[in-house]
Amino acid sequence: MARIEIEGGVALSGSVVVSGAKNAVLPILMASLLTDQPCRLKNVPHLKDVTTTIELLAQMGAEVGLADQLTIELDTSGVTHQEAPYDLVKTMRASVLVLGPLLGRFGKARVSLPGGCAIGARPVDQHLRGLTALGADGGDFPTRGASLVVTGAGGLGTFACRALAASGAEVTVVSGGGAPDA
Repeated sequence: MARIEIEGGVALSGSVVVSGAKNAVLPILMASLLTDQPCRLKNVPHLKDVTTTIELLAQMGAEVGLADQLTIELDTSGVTHQEAPYDLVKTMRASVLVLGPLLGRFGKARVSLPGGCAIGARPVDQHLRGLTALGADGGDFPTRGASLVVTGAGGLGTFACRALAASGAEVTVVSGGGAPDA
């Protein structure tokens, strides 16, 4: 990482451009599956996982376009596939984020276990435990409200649950948490 070193008693002035964060944009891209309205995302970082997620959505039937270098326009109203393509899912850990929105949209989903994590195994048990508490049991289901206590997972570890809960009519409370996802 680059280092900024400041010397002297001189007041700082100027500006810094802050790029978007991968762990913020990936859930937002996947959450677009929960609406039939076009979405426009600005300040999207140009990273491999972002490109793969866009390709994943496109292969499922989403219309995706680049409005400019850091702005993505997408319309998922045409998505009819309830299965995430394995050839893309296997390349990134964050692909598990598509599970909750697909369940919320279609009531069922088929997503293989994610891959692509260079730092070792990244369990998806929090996702699966929470989805089960919300009524997902391997078949079609009505989403039900639940009180979920999360341990050892950060925002991405609970995204599938939050996305599924957002599609239901009942109240769901997610509490607890731990170290943020990398």
